[in-house]
Amino acid sequence: MLGKGLTLRGYTLFAIVRDPGKLARGKQYIYDGLKSGAQKPHIDRTSPLSAIVEAHRFMESNRQKGKIVIKVAG
Repeated sequence: MLGKGLTLRGYTLFAIVRDPGKLARGKQYIYDGLKSGAQKPHIDRTSPLSAIVEAHRFMESNRQKGKIVIKVAG
């Protein structure tokens, strides 16, 4: 990194959410990426709300390879 003049910078959640301007820009970035298809979440499984206990156990097992989605009828 040093030879190429690169910089490494880490961020924490609170560095973003406590600043209204950064939070708004971050949200817009995500919304735009989802809308355009440039960002697409990987969904591991989808479960009905009636199976929330099993879904939570699956999450606790740490075997998921993406998001766990719970469908709520409405």
